[in-house]
Order: sequence, then structure tokens, then C-alpha cells
Amino acid sequence: MTTQRGYEPPKSIRVPSADEWDPFGEAAKTMHLTGRSPRTQVLREFIRWYMRRPGAKLPERPDAGPWSEPPRA
Repeated sequence: MTTQRGYEPPKSIRVPSADEWDPFGEAAKTMHLTGRSPRTQVLREFIRWYMRRPGAKLPERPDAGPWSEPPRA
């Protein structure tokens, strides 16, 4: 089933906090400069690799950046 724009309906994923989700988005943007959601692109690549789909590769990680630092307590 797809939406009127041809996209799949959104899926839910639990991420511990915005301290991880938001920095993940910033890191993903450095590797995937185009597209609706670079986080989604990275997650899809990981899922395909995890299931050992033919030709799937583990997503490349960006160099260390501000997202690499743990949140301050």
C-alpha cells in the first residue's frame, strides 16, 4: 500500500531520545545531501544489509562531528 505521492505509509521506530535522533539526522545529512529524509535512507540501507539482501552494503558512516559527542548530563 502506498500513499497518494507514491510513498509507503510511515513506520514507527523507537529511538531513546532526541539526543540520538536529532544528531543522527545531522550526521546522515553529511552523507546523503538529497532526498526527503536522509535518516530513512540510512536505515533502509542498514535493514537491507542486515537481512543479507544481494548487493546490500553496510551504510558508510560520516567522519566524527558534533553528533559524535555524548549528550551533556
